[in-house]
Amino acid sequence: MIDWSGYLGLILQGALVTIELTVMGSALALVMAFVAGLGRLSRFAAVRALATVYIEFFRGTSIFVQLFWAYFVLPFAGITLTPLQAGVLALGLNVGAYGAEVVRGAVRAIGREQHEACVALNLGRYQRLRHVILPQALPLMLPTFGNNAIELLKGTAVVSLISLTDMTFQAQVVRAQTGNTLVPFATILVLYFAMAMAISAGMRWLERRASRGLDGVRV
Repeated sequence: MIDWSGYLGLILQGALVTIELTVMGSALALVMAFVAGLGRLSRFAAVRALATVYIEFFRGTSIFVQLFWAYFVLPFAGITLTPLQAGVLALGLNVGAYGAEVVRGAVRAIGREQHEACVALNLGRYQRLRHVILPQALPLMLPTFGNNAIELLKGTAVVSLISLTDMTFQAQVVRAQTGNTLVPFATILVLYFAMAMAISAGMRWLERRASRGLDGVRV
């Protein structure tokens, strides 16, 4: 008989690493989404071009290659990252590129009347964005942001390729030591699902909060 308590403990330790990757990767992705998404709407051609290059590059190349570059290639440029840092960087930049288009699309979806009203009130560009446009655009972004966060969660499994002990890596260790495939991989399947449901519930709550007081406001 196999004593599963110790092996399941290993998987739970890996789950903590997966949660850490998801939280930090999502934070970086959120920052990059707003920076690049608003950059696509900039009045300056150089800023728009830079944002476009970032978005197209990270959407058009494999997350596996991006991860290997972050961990194995950057040291040749004098930038050495830990497996956790490389994972967060690759996941955050990759998902942030998709999120940038969400930001751009949501801001563009706000009606011209809202922009004209801001001009009539003599609001500056930053004031318009901060106080009028983004509060209305945010509820439009949140459902897709939730999907992106879940995709990032599932994408954390790639970090096992650089020997970061997330729960997929630990499940492989348990399988190798016990010869049992069903138990470790069924366990992480349930854990991934539970984490995804937690993200979905959190994003629905945020969406309700962000939508308060906006009924009938967006045009």
